[in-house]
Amino acid sequence: MSEKWQRLLAPSWHIAPAQFEEMGDLLGLPQADAADSRTVYLPPAWAPRSQGPGILLIDDVNRADDRILRGIMQLLQDYELASWKLPANWQIVLTANPDGGDYSVTPLDDAILTRLMHITLVFDAGSWARWAHDAGIDPRGIDFVLSYPELVTGRRTTPRSLTQLFEALQSVTDWQAQMPLVTQLAHGTLDDETATAFTAFLQGRLSLLWRPEELLDATDPGAWNAKWKSNNNRQDILYIAVSRLINYLLATSSDLNARQYQNLLHFLISEDLPGDLRFVAANALAASDKPSLQRLLAEPALGRLLLGL
Repeated sequence: MSEKWQRLLAPSWHIAPAQFEEMGDLLGLPQADAADSRTVYLPPAWAPRSQGPGILLIDDVNRADDRILRGIMQLLQDYELASWKLPANWQIVLTANPDGGDYSVTPLDDAILTRLMHITLVFDAGSWARWAHDAGIDPRGIDFVLSYPELVTGRRTTPRSLTQLFEALQSVTDWQAQMPLVTQLAHGTLDDETATAFTAFLQGRLSLLWRPEELLDATDPGAWNAKWKSNNNRQDILYIAVSRLINYLLATSSDLNARQYQNLLHFLISEDLPGDLRFVAANALAASDKPSLQRLLAEPALGRLLLGL
C-alpha cells in the first residue's frame, strides 16, 4: 500500500492470506491461561491492537488456501477469531481477482460472498493520470495512456504493468533515439498489441504533445499559441494536452502565479479551443480549492463562452 493511502487510512493494517501456511498464521498461537485453567489464542502479529477507526485490508483474499478462507469467515461475520477480537471501530476491506478468468484463485462460496458488499473497480484513465502525475510517473507514459485508454485492460497490459514499464524507462532521456531498447522492454511487459501501439505512438505523436509547464510558464503566449496551432488543431492531440493540463493543475500543491494565471486564461478563452474541451476543463477546475482557479472561473470572458453568450 502506498504511503499516501497509509496516511489516509491510518491506522491501517495489511495482510496477504495467500502467504499463510497454516491455521496458526490466521488464528494466532495458543497459550495456557493459568488464571482459569484454559487455553486461549493470542492475537497474531498482523492483528490490529489500537482503537479505531481503522481499516484491516485483506489483500488478494481468494488466492489463499481453502482452509484459510473457511477460517476467515468468523472474522468477517463477528470481527473476532478464536479468543481475540478486533479493536472497536475497525472495518475490514478485502480485495480479490475475478473468478473464471486466467487468475490462479480459489472460488469463494456463497457463505463467504453473502457476508460481503461487492464493489467492482473499473479503470478510469483520467483518475489514473492524476495519480500518475502525483506519483512522478514519466509524463510521456501518461500521454500514452490518455491516448489509448482502451488498451489498458489486456491480459498483460494493466495499470500495474504500464507503471512498471514507465518506471523502467524513466532513466531513458530520449525514447525515440533508444527505440530498440524501448521496444524490447515494451514487449517484455505488455501485450503485443499494446507494445506495438506504444512504439507507434512514440514515433508518430510524441513530438506533437506539449507539456503543461510550456503553457503556464510561457513568456510569450502568442508564440506558444502558434506552436499548438501548428498541429492543425488535431482534436486527439488537444484532448490529451488538455487532460494533462487539468491533471497538472489539480495535482500540484502550489497556486498559480500572475503569469501562469494569465496564460491559462488566454488558453481557455482562445477561439481555437473547442467548446466541449473548454467546458470539460472548467468543470474539472471547479473542484479545486486553489484561490486562483476559483477566481479564474469568475472571469467574465470565460463565463460568456461557457454560457454560449
